[in-house]
Amino acid sequence: MSEQPPTATATAWSAVLFDLDGTITDSAPGITQSLATALAEIGHPVDDPDSLTVHVGPPLHETLRSFGLTDDETEAAVVAYRAHADFTDLHGNAVFPGVLGLLHSLREAGVPVALATSKPTGRATRILEHFGLLPYFTVVGGSPDSGANATKADVIRWVREQLELKGIGTDRLVMVGDRGHDVLGAEENDVPSIIVEWGYGSPVEAVGAMAVVHSTDQLRGLLLP
Repeated sequence: MSEQPPTATATAWSAVLFDLDGTITDSAPGITQSLATALAEIGHPVDDPDSLTVHVGPPLHETLRSFGLTDDETEAAVVAYRAHADFTDLHGNAVFPGVLGLLHSLREAGVPVALATSKPTGRATRILEHFGLLPYFTVVGGSPDSGANATKADVIRWVREQLELKGIGTDRLVMVGDRGHDVLGAEENDVPSIIVEWGYGSPVEAVGAMAVVHSTDQLRGLLLP
């Protein structure tokens, strides 16, 4: 007998899309370390690696270009970053408190959950698997593993298509993230968004979101009314 997709007939949302960095996991320590190492390797060292926290979340190519790198320098930095991140993805990272319980509640309520991250899909899958979270996700969407760039809107669009292929309704999606590109990417797909305050964004980045929450309990109240 084929497995039937989870449904969300008793809730406000047909499926919930989550960002990864700054929403599911506290990945800033590993990302800033990898970013500082990559920049140093291509001759652009930073004085204070902690200052790089503001760059956690957006697509890697976009982040590197913000340092004024040339195209060749950007590609070299991407290679250096990902080589270092093979370790820090897992060991400079942790699941935010309350997230596991929230994912469990959504599964118990029959609400499909998908990941929509700017991180390459393979890396994101490895992180979810490492922390025991992969079984909660019906779809894992990220940027191409080939290293090609993808906007958050591209990722959300792809995730929506994959949900539809699995027979899951996409008329009532919601995006949960922590940065402005989560809000903008959702808007481009006509999807409302919720911003979490425990991530790495600033208050101005929440402009356009339907709500801002400060705890997983508050988020649960919006996702499972």
